[in-house]
Amino acid sequence: MTDFLSEMGIVSHARVACIDEVALDALARHRPLPPELMMDRFGLIAEIKFSAPSSGVLQSHPDPVAAAVERARAYEQAGALAISVLTEPTRFGGSLTHLAAVAEAVDIPVMRKDFLVDPAQVLEARAHGAGGVLLIIRMLDDVRLDQMTALAHELGLFVLLEAFDGDDLNRAARYPRSIVGLNCRDLSTLQVDVGRFQALQDAFPEGVCRVAESGIASPEDARSVASMGYGLALVGSALMRSDDPKQLVADMTAAGREK
Repeated sequence: MTDFLSEMGIVSHARVACIDEVALDALARHRPLPPELMMDRFGLIAEIKFSAPSSGVLQSHPDPVAAAVERARAYEQAGALAISVLTEPTRFGGSLTHLAAVAEAVDIPVMRKDFLVDPAQVLEARAHGAGGVLLIIRMLDDVRLDQMTALAHELGLFVLLEAFDGDDLNRAARYPRSIVGLNCRDLSTLQVDVGRFQALQDAFPEGVCRVAESGIASPEDARSVASMGYGLALVGSALMRSDDPKQLVADMTAAGREK
């Protein structure tokens, strides 16, 4: 595992120690089922994050919860299929409060994006309204991945398994009910190599919905990955930097659906 993921794993384990799993289990299991992720045609998982290690501060707001809700509603109105909310507080400016507020404000599924390392964090996600969770394959051994994906599906959540290379994609074949994303960011340098989308397109498990992650910044990028067979694109920094994120979501979605 890279130094960055190791660092985030240590932080995440420390956060797990503060979780009241019994209370969260009750909350998570008494919520109604979340909205279903529709994957019948190309679309965006549009992300809300206020900072990132590779980019620094993306946006600063006096009321970040209100800003997250306003942005989420704009994404939904523009046709996003789901919304990703960063909940990691130390390097990404995220919060479970952002997640809960966004999930309450929209009618499409909201995914918790974080460095999750324990099943209790899946319960935590659902208790705060999430309709999906992102799990980073190389942060988890098979036993823990089995536990966390099974629990997520039991709670009605979709699972996005995030891969960085062919070895990760091979491991993803164990989980046919999940969707599988390829993050083209090099975790050692934090640089993006969009050539990975094409180089590794045949390494995906057969039949899974493929998600292109990182490096998608324009309608042309969306059109390109859609032409390679990616069914979804997870887009974050480009939307957070955009002066008109609503229009950018609409334009990317339309470009990805061109025949």
